[in-house]
Amino acid sequence: MLAYQIRLAWKSLRRNPILSLLLVFAIGLGIAVSMTFVSAYAFLSGNPIPSMSDRLFHVQVDGWNPQRPFDDDKPEEPPNQLTYRDATALLASTIPTRQTVNFKSELTVHPAREGIRPYREVVRLCRGDFFPMFAIPFRYGGPWSREEEAGAQVVVLSAAANQKLFGGENSVGRTLRLEDRDFRVAGVLDRWRPLPKFYDTNNGPFDQPEEMFIPFGLTPQLGVFSAGNTSGWGNCGTNFEEFLQSECVWLQMWVQLDSPSQRDEYFAYLGAYAGEQKKLGRFGRPVNNRLRDVMAWLRFIEVVPPEARALLIISLLFLLVCAVNLIGILLGKFLARAPEVGVRRALGASRRWVFTQHIVECELVGLLGGLLGLALSLGGMRLIDRLFDTTFGFTLDVRLFGIGLGLALLAALVAGAYPAWRICRIEPALHLKTQ
Repeated sequence: MLAYQIRLAWKSLRRNPILSLLLVFAIGLGIAVSMTFVSAYAFLSGNPIPSMSDRLFHVQVDGWNPQRPFDDDKPEEPPNQLTYRDATALLASTIPTRQTVNFKSELTVHPAREGIRPYREVVRLCRGDFFPMFAIPFRYGGPWSREEEAGAQVVVLSAAANQKLFGGENSVGRTLRLEDRDFRVAGVLDRWRPLPKFYDTNNGPFDQPEEMFIPFGLTPQLGVFSAGNTSGWGNCGTNFEEFLQSECVWLQMWVQLDSPSQRDEYFAYLGAYAGEQKKLGRFGRPVNNRLRDVMAWLRFIEVVPPEARALLIISLLFLLVCAVNLIGILLGKFLARAPEVGVRRALGASRRWVFTQHIVECELVGLLGGLLGLALSLGGMRLIDRLFDTTFGFTLDVRLFGIGLGLALLAALVAGAYPAWRICRIEPALHLKTQ
C-alpha cells in the first residue's frame, strides 16, 4: 500500500513540475541554511577527545590579588592559569595517573635542509605525559622518556614540520637546531587537529596545534617567556628568574584522574596545598580550587560564542518560516484535486487513506528538498571555509545527515498536515454532482 501511495505521490509531483520544483526548492533552501549552522555549531561544540574527556581535568587554584577578583564578570572564579611556583609544586603529586604543565613560546628554527632560511616557530613546552593524555598519534618514534623529562634537549615534530624540515622521512634521531641548541628528534606526530584546541583555550581555541613540542623542564634553561596570555597582579620581576618566582599566571595544567575516588583525593590535595600556601602568607583569598573535565571546561569558558547559538536558532526559525509559507501553496494544490478525491471517496477510499496519501506526497517533497538542501549546505560550508580562510573542513557526518533529513521530513509534515486534513474532510457527494 505504501509503495502504491508513493507512486501516486510521484505522479502528482510530475503533473505540475514547476510547482513541485518550487515546493522542493523551498524546503531545500530552509534545510541548506539551517543545516549549515547546525553542522557548524555541532562541529565547534563537539567533544574534541571523547575517549578521555571525562578523565582529563583542568586545574585551577586561587592565589590571586586578595583585593580584587581575577575576572570582574565572574568574581567567584580563580585564575584560569597557574604560576610557575604553583605548577611545579603541584607536579610533585603522585595521585594523577598522568599530568602535564604546558605553555606555548616562540623559538628560532635553524633548518639543516638547504634552501630553507631560519624562521620563528611556535613551540609548546610540555611534559611527556602530554601525548598519551591527549591521545596524540605518532607516525614515527614517540614522546620523550621520563628520564629525559628534567631537561633533555629532545623535540617532537608535527607531520607538517617534519615534511618541511626533513622531507617527510623518518627523522627520529636526527638533529634540529633551535635557538643556539641542538635538539634530537624523539618522534613525529601523525595528523592531529583537536577542535577546539581544548588543552589551551586562552590563545585561540580554534588555532592549529603547535608544530614542535619540547620538555617543560627546559623552561629555566632556555629562559623563554610565554607567547600566550600572561596575567599578574604584583611585580613580575626584572629578569626571568624573578619572573618564575612571581605571582604571574601563565601556565595551563591538566591531570588525568581515572576514578571518582582519585578525583576526590586529588581535590583534597589541592585544598591542602592552598591551605599551606595561606599559612605561608602567599594566598590571601579563601581556598577556591577548581577541577573541571574537558567538556565542563569548554562550557565554562564559552568556547562557542553566544552569537553562534543565536544564529542556530535563527536558522531553525527560517526553516519553520519556509514550511509555514508552503501551507497555502499545498492547500491550493490539494483543493484543486477535490473532484478527483471526491470520486475516490465515493469508490470507498477512507478519510484516513486520503490523508495518508497526501502526507506521503508532502514527505516525498520533504525528502527531495532535504537531499537538495544537504547538497547546498555542503557548498555553504565550503564557502565558509574559503571566506574565513579556515582549515576546519566542515562536513556532514552520518549523524548530521540523518538530522538534516529528519528536519526536512518534519518541515514537510508541518507544511502538509493542515492541507491534507482539509482535503480529507470534503464531502464526496458535493463533487460527484459536477462529474
